[in-house]
Amino acid sequence: MDAIPPLEMTLDELAEALAPLLGGHAAFDGWTPRALEMAASDLGVPADRARIAFPGGGAAMIDAWFDWVDRDMAAAFPSERIEAMKIRDRIGGLLMHRFTALKPHREALRRALATLAMPQNAATGAKLAWRSADRIWRVAGDTATDYNHYTKRATLIGVYASTSLIFLDDDSEDLAATRAFLDRRIGNVMQFEKAKARLTGRGTHRPSLSRFLGRLRYPAR
Repeated sequence: MDAIPPLEMTLDELAEALAPLLGGHAAFDGWTPRALEMAASDLGVPADRARIAFPGGGAAMIDAWFDWVDRDMAAAFPSERIEAMKIRDRIGGLLMHRFTALKPHREALRRALATLAMPQNAATGAKLAWRSADRIWRVAGDTATDYNHYTKRATLIGVYASTSLIFLDDDSEDLAATRAFLDRRIGNVMQFEKAKARLTGRGTHRPSLSRFLGRLRYPAR
């Protein structure tokens, strides 16, 4: 199918097309009208029309950008790839893919998190965090509909947030420090569950990471 010319796009299509361009400009100009104007110029559309596509201002721009990150992740992990992976590798792989995609845009991410931390944007920040966690679990193959559905996502938000703090200042090759921290977080969960299983006498079975992540509510210290 031929690509839709930018000037013929609907506002929703325009917002989606602008989303991947925003990070490169937000790194310098913040999540501001100036960054949106520069992205619109890159795409070849009038700045006024681009502003109409983002009536919510900076928070709406961040929403679209995070949505692009989610969609990029999902496209990189089709079902046949996911099904060939263990659950630990699924979660770790999905998170590391996101960090790798965001590596050139760390300053834009830093500014996005600062914007979402403002009181007026707190609800939007919580919504976007939950949406990303839900999409990660869905791509990973999770089909839980009971309370585990909620605890898995709440826990993943904590894992993602704590690892993001390392990622933002990670200058190691191939994000080795971020990868090592994430592995330790997952390892801590597994150790916790093994110890719990011994104390409760429930088992010699190998731990399930999906169950562990559903029970770990706070980042390890």
